[in-house]
Amino acid sequence: MTYVQAVREATAQEMARDDRVFVMGQGVDDFKGMYGTTAGLAEQFGRERVFDLPLSEEGTTGVAVGAALAGLRPIHTHIRMDFLLLAMNQIVNIAAKSRYMFGGRVRVPLVIRAVIGRGWGQGAQHSQGLHSMFMHVPGLRVVAPATPYDAKGLLIQSIRDDNPVIFIEHRLLYGRQSHVPEELYTVPFGRARILAAGDDVTLVGISHAVVECLRAQRTLSQHGISAEVIDAVSLSPLDTETLAASVRKTGRLLVVDTAWTFCGASAEIVAAVAEALGGGVPFAFQRMGFAPVVCPTSKPLEKLFYPNPQTIARAAHRLVRPKAPDLQVDSAESPEIAEFKGPF
Repeated sequence: MTYVQAVREATAQEMARDDRVFVMGQGVDDFKGMYGTTAGLAEQFGRERVFDLPLSEEGTTGVAVGAALAGLRPIHTHIRMDFLLLAMNQIVNIAAKSRYMFGGRVRVPLVIRAVIGRGWGQGAQHSQGLHSMFMHVPGLRVVAPATPYDAKGLLIQSIRDDNPVIFIEHRLLYGRQSHVPEELYTVPFGRARILAAGDDVTLVGISHAVVECLRAQRTLSQHGISAEVIDAVSLSPLDTETLAASVRKTGRLLVVDTAWTFCGASAEIVAAVAEALGGGVPFAFQRMGFAPVVCPTSKPLEKLFYPNPQTIARAAHRLVRPKAPDLQVDSAESPEIAEFKGPF
């Protein structure tokens, strides 16, 4: 099953199980169905439970928050995370805080699906990964599953949770495939996943960066370096215990994010691991993410802007063998990264 199919199946199964669940968002009921993740749901469940929205992020997010406060379980889809910025008051000041401000007498069971990632040279305002902003806010859960299995299980967990969840989907993951159970199941918050065992260096990936870390891991293994690859999966809460245990073993940590590094998720992961180890286990570390400039549109600049399996492998090699010459790796673009073709 692909990532897209896993998200759609989780949504359909939860809508069939619980009639309080509904889907709202731009394009969720059109023939493309939000990249296919909501395809056919309007026909299956009706237009009252799957409906399109106008370009009014603040207002529509307020509708979603109000519906959650009234006892429904909305899934509010945003085609791009960038435009959650237009709804920050609703998300940060109302959704995240209402349960606390009313002494636990209200619940806000709201899932906000936000798509991130490069796609067709979409540039400064359509390519941003802003998940660290939401990690900073108490009351919000933030998850970024990288596999179809985790996408289905975590979406079901998010729909059933009584707190608002920012559910991050990288568009380059949509075609990824893995085995996914047909039955309903949940994946808990705050649980990282070890995807490859290793002893020399820990590679922690966030969202699509996990895929690139796995490719780098295969390159490193050809050069005698054993890399442990961990999918962070849940960003808030964060599974510090699993991350710290790996770094305690390897003594080296490379965190690769699908966002900028300054004040980002990668910084929080490094700091959390350092605090967990209590200073008793020194470790070498590095962070990788977007170049510290605005997201470019040009294809050649994109190649310099984003980490890739080759740059990840070179950085890990330097951590393990700091005195050796830089690792020489053939440069090849990851297959799911499409050429510039335009938005439609």
